[in-house]
Amino acid sequence: MSPLAPYQGPARKLVIAMDVGTTYSGVGYAILDPGEVPRIQGITRFPGQEDSAGDSKIPSIMYYRRDGTVHSVGAEAAQPGMELEAEDEDLVFVEWFKLHLRPENLGSDNVKRAELPPLPEGKSVLDVFADFMRYLFTCTQRYICETHASGESLWQSMKDRIEFVLSHPNGWEGLQQGKMREAAVMAGFVPDTQEGRERIHFVTEGEASLHFCIRSGLTTDSIADGQNVMIVDAGGGTVDISSYSFVSTSPLSVEEIASADCIMHGSTRVNVRAELFLKERLKSSPYGNDEDIKAMMDYFNKSTKPIFKDVKDQSYIKFGSMSCNDPKVKIRRGQLLLSGSEMESFFKPSLDAIVAAVQTQRQTASRPISTVFLVGGFAASPWLYANLHNALKPLGLTLCRPDTHTNKAVAEGGVSFYLEHFVSARVIKVTYGTVVNIDYDTKDLEHVVRSAHKIVRPSGRVVIPDSFSSILTKGTRVRGTEEMSRSYFKESREAKTLDTMSAEIMCYRGKKQDPRWVDLEPECFTTLCTVFADTSRVVKTPRAGRNGVHYAQDFDVVLMCGLTELKAQIRWTENGEEKRSPAKIVYGDDLELAR
Repeated sequence: MSPLAPYQGPARKLVIAMDVGTTYSGVGYAILDPGEVPRIQGITRFPGQEDSAGDSKIPSIMYYRRDGTVHSVGAEAAQPGMELEAEDEDLVFVEWFKLHLRPENLGSDNVKRAELPPLPEGKSVLDVFADFMRYLFTCTQRYICETHASGESLWQSMKDRIEFVLSHPNGWEGLQQGKMREAAVMAGFVPDTQEGRERIHFVTEGEASLHFCIRSGLTTDSIADGQNVMIVDAGGGTVDISSYSFVSTSPLSVEEIASADCIMHGSTRVNVRAELFLKERLKSSPYGNDEDIKAMMDYFNKSTKPIFKDVKDQSYIKFGSMSCNDPKVKIRRGQLLLSGSEMESFFKPSLDAIVAAVQTQRQTASRPISTVFLVGGFAASPWLYANLHNALKPLGLTLCRPDTHTNKAVAEGGVSFYLEHFVSARVIKVTYGTVVNIDYDTKDLEHVVRSAHKIVRPSGRVVIPDSFSSILTKGTRVRGTEEMSRSYFKESREAKTLDTMSAEIMCYRGKKQDPRWVDLEPECFTTLCTVFADTSRVVKTPRAGRNGVHYAQDFDVVLMCGLTELKAQIRWTENGEEKRSPAKIVYGDDLELAR
């Protein structure tokens, strides 16, 4: 892989990529000096990890005081004795908070919002996100100041020129990006201005992982052979699957060849299944109380789960003391025995879901795939790797996994994404469009059955509401900042009501190739954002119609979907000149923020 190009900007700046994961989080960064080749680095020293320098991630956990202030975060919240301190001070423990932000349509069969660990009273998921990201930012500042020569002055020279890259699962969309941007503003990353918000960028975890694989040399052979590859980023909450083709080597250009997928089968699901099993087995045992099961799950998560590798092996969960015995439930001297098949039952549903998702991705890809790269924290599981390898081999797929540091792929890959943008084309995951009134057609049965809802417009036109107008359809491959647009118009008896145009951007997640009516599958449509345009300066010319004088305003709805963040705007003509609204997305708040 060729080295990074020297930075061409006019002044020093800093790029910080944050990977806020369900179970673990990390930070990557690069200092950009004009004319110098950037070096992508990770934060490898966090508070509470002084005895294990080199760790590139911290647990995504927090303790809050009852007054809502943060007590401790990350490794500091996992220190020995912390549980006793939490009990003495009546602290509130928070984990898996990222899953509260997930889209309602993602993994609803597997993860019910009510089943997630609760957030502190009076705290929204944005509050918690902001507090956690503020902590990561503080750690980053401290690390740079302590690690680099003249660190304090270095930080001062670039603290107002920081670009932030926030990664998120493949299945997250504009609404979740908007919430993450709000949290970043709340955390003090950037000022709450248009210019400040534009310094917050997004990348899917799948694409960030691709960048990491390229930069770390994992894909060298695939690039040389012009192969197509699949990235499986197995994390704590989600498993993200993305497929790419290397279309040119100099310069390196990559195209997405299938719609990215995301399934809620990360390593936390293994914990959930294990906990349900323990509660059932121990329901009549004196050790089936909440305190003992919590101690068992802590040990399971830290020690038993990570080393399980074969169905022939027995596993143990340590808890309590040597005096803890209950032979009926296989507890002896403070150790609970699990058979290999019992352990495997915790993992297998996730494996089956990953294999099914890989097969679907392969079938829908526009080009054949031969190599799968497994990254992410869950990739470190020897059982998952061995069994996924065995499941994919008969399908003609070769599974590859980095030797070490798979857990830093997204953070450092996010920095590479900002610097290089290898991916030149992406496949659209859902159909985007807007709801319109459509001219009534007496020969169209779909119109006739809706005839009771006919509307007569000021021009005398007879229209039917609730028609869906597709602007960008699922499966379309778009390049770079390619635009897709469609023309519309609005009419009114009063010219003044046309001084402002707006359009609701909706997405359709159903199975139809050409959805025509919103009322047929209302559950498949979601309003993502609303865009506005100030058309007050357009001269409104009166028009004569069957119902008298009226006015009309023509405009286009433009979607820019080549980037990982959807952008939309309205385009119109004013005095012979093309005008556009700011490409700012106003997110609909259809996500109930958990409290």
